[in-house]
Amino acid sequence: MKKLKYLVGRILNLNFKQMKEKIEDINKKTNKSKIYIFFDMIICGIKYQAGYMDYWLFEMYDLNNKQRKTILTRGKNNYLINKYNNKDYIHIFENKDEFLDKFKDFVKRDFLILTDKNYKDFEKFIKKHNEFIAKPKNGSCGKGIEKIKIDKDFKKTYEYLLSKNLIVLEEIITQADFINKLNKYSINTIRIVTINDNNNPNVVASYFRIGNNKKFVDNFNSGGMVVPIEIETGKIIYPALDKQGNLYEIHPLSKTKIKGFEILNWDDVITLAKKLALVVPEVGMVGWDIAVTDKGLDVVEGNDFPGHDIYQLPPHRTNGIGVLERFEKYLK
Repeated sequence: MKKLKYLVGRILNLNFKQMKEKIEDINKKTNKSKIYIFFDMIICGIKYQAGYMDYWLFEMYDLNNKQRKTILTRGKNNYLINKYNNKDYIHIFENKDEFLDKFKDFVKRDFLILTDKNYKDFEKFIKKHNEFIAKPKNGSCGKGIEKIKIDKDFKKTYEYLLSKNLIVLEEIITQADFINKLNKYSINTIRIVTINDNNNPNVVASYFRIGNNKKFVDNFNSGGMVVPIEIETGKIIYPALDKQGNLYEIHPLSKTKIKGFEILNWDDVITLAKKLALVVPEVGMVGWDIAVTDKGLDVVEGNDFPGHDIYQLPPHRTNGIGVLERFEKYLK
């Protein structure tokens, strides 16, 4: 009944114009007829809870039934979110000020939540950090984030930050040397997805987000690149991928090899993610962004709606096999 309700809801909210564009794009790539593609999309929607975006993004038109069964689709991911994440608690993850306060024991960097009544605290913060990161209270994909360098007019900067709603001020992270050698222009974070099932947290996905083009954010949607990390070893066995579909075995700026790169002290990263998962057990499925810094592991943020797409893109699958196996016991 739930699956039927989900499918009906998805059909009613379909963007038919975008669906048509994806069908035409697949038609050009494969020469398969548009009618065939359309009905195959419908079949994948019914059998695998895959929307037309899943069908296009994961290239399901090139997969056999055995391979298709291994893809974590949007429908299945949404089921997990609804099952494990209590909506009454997700505000802790959606508001950066609340998150920093709740997880302050795991935050290694200085931070300040700006208000119109704490100018003196602001002065103390900027005297210690004349350059810092300013973020809006909520937001995603690195949007709205600015790197601020203080000039002599402290009051003017204070008023500017408040006017732009940039109220979350954070010390700039100094990442570990071995990460810095890969890309020194951005903080390159590790995304770990955990599912906390009855206070038993497990890591179900992990990947590395790497900045590009000298931007200070590493987000995939802001010009960065992404690559899975092997959960068991902390090693990278694939080239990184950007949103334009370019693959990188070597970072274009640093010339450091990405394929074959290894996250040092990987067991500590896994241990930290599991500890984080226990802090707010009411939100059981979270994507944690963790930075490896010169002060140790630093939690940057937690995402209560971790995307299902980034860690199973076609260039990052062996024999077309997706990541569903790691999630299946939680889908039962």
